[in-house]
Amino acid sequence: MKNNYNDKDARSFLRRQLKCHVNKDLALCIYGSQLLGRNNELVMHGGGNSSVKTSNDILYVKGSGSDMAFAAPNNFPALDLKYLIKKQSLGEVSDKQMIAILRRSKLNPDAIDPSVETLVHAFLPDKFVYHTHANAILALSNQPNGMALCKSLFGNKVGVITYSMSGFELAKKVVNARNKIQDCKSVICTKHGIFSFGASAKEAYNNMINLVKDAEKKLKIKRQKKFPSSKPIKITNRIEEILPIIRGGLGSGWLLSYRTSKLIKTFMSNNELRRYSMAGPVTPDHAIWIGHKPLILNLSQNPKENFEKIILDSITSYKAQSKRRFDKNNLRYGGQKIIKNRTPRVILIPGIGLVGVGKNINESNIAADLAEVNISVISDAEAIGTYRPANKKQIFDVEYWAPEANKVKKQTSLPLSGKIVLITGAGSGIGAATAGIFSKNGAVVAVVDKDLTAAELVASKTNGYGFQCDVTNLKDVKRIFDQICKKFGGVDVIVSNAGAAWQGEIGTVDNNIIRDSFELNFFAHQNIAQNAVRIMRAQKLGGSLLFNTSKQAINPGPDFGPYGLPKAATLFLMRQYAVDHGKDGITSNAVNADRIRTGLLTSDMIKKRSKARQLSEADYMEGNLLGIEVNAEDVGQAFLALALSPKTTASVFTVDGGNIAAALR
Repeated sequence: MKNNYNDKDARSFLRRQLKCHVNKDLALCIYGSQLLGRNNELVMHGGGNSSVKTSNDILYVKGSGSDMAFAAPNNFPALDLKYLIKKQSLGEVSDKQMIAILRRSKLNPDAIDPSVETLVHAFLPDKFVYHTHANAILALSNQPNGMALCKSLFGNKVGVITYSMSGFELAKKVVNARNKIQDCKSVICTKHGIFSFGASAKEAYNNMINLVKDAEKKLKIKRQKKFPSSKPIKITNRIEEILPIIRGGLGSGWLLSYRTSKLIKTFMSNNELRRYSMAGPVTPDHAIWIGHKPLILNLSQNPKENFEKIILDSITSYKAQSKRRFDKNNLRYGGQKIIKNRTPRVILIPGIGLVGVGKNINESNIAADLAEVNISVISDAEAIGTYRPANKKQIFDVEYWAPEANKVKKQTSLPLSGKIVLITGAGSGIGAATAGIFSKNGAVVAVVDKDLTAAELVASKTNGYGFQCDVTNLKDVKRIFDQICKKFGGVDVIVSNAGAAWQGEIGTVDNNIIRDSFELNFFAHQNIAQNAVRIMRAQKLGGSLLFNTSKQAINPGPDFGPYGLPKAATLFLMRQYAVDHGKDGITSNAVNADRIRTGLLTSDMIKKRSKARQLSEADYMEGNLLGIEVNAEDVGQAFLALALSPKTTASVFTVDGGNIAAALR
């Protein structure tokens, strides 16, 4: 464990914060918090907390759910320290009372709620307090003799207490343990983490790092065996085939995050995988994100054709078991709890890797990240003894503890939340505009373009993900769909938009020009749609195919045959998909647009066309029934409307301001 505290950096950070009128002590607390939060072996994703007491009896505590790695002054609500200290004399405090106490203590009622461990920070007399869930400590303490082991390893310099859920009881235990040991600077709560403290941020930080360093050394010395593993597991199924089926089995609105590594595969190759992986997360806090246990999908030594049934049956069984578990534990609460979720948040696939599950990309990534942490800690724990976390009752209590639920930030539900959208030709023009519109409506957007730089630029502006693909190359198209499945779990909507306008008088134009145009303006659409259907049918969640056609498909213009002919074919391709795949719940629709300023209709083309018609450029672009220019955003909105119309298929949405000559007949 490297000590990253740097006095020069701390002073520089402090100067910047003072310029923004941040309290000096708070600034230094934030500096240490960021250092701890950036170390994934200490804390991840809103876990852990920190605090500082100022000379005017104000306690600044990290807000519940805020990330230590990105700690900022507004993440630390100011609390009335004297008021909180008085509560130490209480005999017991209910959850409802604790929440009321924490909110009453806020000097600014509109500030975020403080950490559920605020009372620990308040009751400890030390100026600076840091708390993490260090992996090395969890590996040592998550043993049948975890408490005794920690005491023997660290002697009298560290307080050690048995696991307690965050709140009043934990606060009393930590303070009592600290006060029993002279010059105590750290307290370990088994199966939970560490509290370190000091008169300065540097001292509190150093106490944390030094203790973890000692734990890592002890782990290395005590490690008498490598993590036991069996022979590598061989799986005939590709992960790109498996993930869409998993996603379909989970139900609508779930996104997946796939991970694999040598450690992950070794972890899952052991004959005792079920015992240690089903015991529970390394700290009950993790249950908020990853649930009480993972789902294990054993696909080895099974005929390839049966793996879909195995996946779906396993998911169904897991959901039923989760419901029974909830009902049993809810009896202790008089049936007052409401089940959160029966869906597995982590899926282990021996021989392949793990899958994090979430309602958005952030949630699925957090689940995968914490699953990796759990694998690392459990591997270390099993190498020195036997992994034994908090018991099942304790895990349930945290999972359904109202104050802890604040860590999970409520997401605003948008029309396309949980949907994965692939848009081709999205590096500019209509595709780029459509990417922005779909992203604003909650979709995970794969921005696909032949030019990777252009795709990544649009992705950076639209909160999307850039991918390079030549849509005329079937192998390349299959690759990009597999890549997107691997990254997100599947696909729900495709906007097949890529195209280019070849020109020429049809009777004299080179046939190679027509062939090139058909490759991009027809066959590329088929490449995209065919691969989309492959994924959508595996998911069994339906889907939406959207094609960018053109008024040229209906009303051909002079010298535009090489462009219009494949576009007309694409219009009928759209209808064929509607006919053939409506039974799969897949809708197929098109947008007909005209006179849109893009790479197809350039400024030079607009100038030439308007001049040929003896019109101003403005009059040419506004030459429709409404007398207004139509732009790329208007076309993107049409694609969005069709994507949100599950009962509309084989339809053409015209976006041209009104052009009777090009109207469907």
